[in-house]
Amino acid sequence: MTAATLEARRLEYGYGEPLFRPLDFACAPGEVCAILGANGRGKTTLLHTLAGVLPALGGEVRAMGGIGFVPQRFTPTFSYRVFDIVLMGRAGHVGLLHMPSRRDEAITLEALDALGIGALAQRAFPSLSGGQQQLVLIARALATRSNILVLDEPMSALDLFNQQAVMRLIRRLAGREGVSVLFTTHDPSHASLLADNTLLLLPGREWLHGATRTVLSEENLKRAYDIVVKRVDVDHQGRRHRILVPLFDPRD
Repeated sequence: MTAATLEARRLEYGYGEPLFRPLDFACAPGEVCAILGANGRGKTTLLHTLAGVLPALGGEVRAMGGIGFVPQRFTPTFSYRVFDIVLMGRAGHVGLLHMPSRRDEAITLEALDALGIGALAQRAFPSLSGGQQQLVLIARALATRSNILVLDEPMSALDLFNQQAVMRLIRRLAGREGVSVLFTTHDPSHASLLADNTLLLLPGREWLHGATRTVLSEENLKRAYDIVVKRVDVDHQGRRHRILVPLFDPRD
């Protein structure tokens, strides 16, 4: 059995009071893990706790190696260039009172190219669209060369093309480079297509964790979101895609 790269044991988290009963889950090398739950369930708070930004209220978090963290949004103090924002991901590799090396700059350009945004390198970060800024933040995390990536709703501001690009990147990092990837999302289909395992946050301080196919049942998604969600299998070019479709009803 492969040792987990990122593991939560009897983890309690929140502000003052634990949001859920103690959590137990793990993400192994080369594994993609998703976290789903309704607004206000504490997905971002959980990621901040896993990444060490917030202290745990109980239990423990074990991270074997560095964590590259991608927040939902980032507001820099100055109007930095995109290149400089991504170069910040190399800060942990640059010695005190030292300047970034040519290798650091090369890794920065490589990360930008991996997201298809090399042409934005000299643009001011605040001048970008929300989706472009999201891609830059993912590139910054890539530049850390961490073996754990933690992403907070990484596709929430992206168009369909760039959603696919990020999903392919995540799968490539996990499959070819053995990176552990943990991400939050409001789209169950993203988890269904990408994640090996899923943590589903439920009402009443409850949660479910396990194989994505098992956890993301129609019954469990109804519990999580109080809306009917149907599984639909679509065959395209010899491949079967499992899509989870919410049955919205705009009528009162």
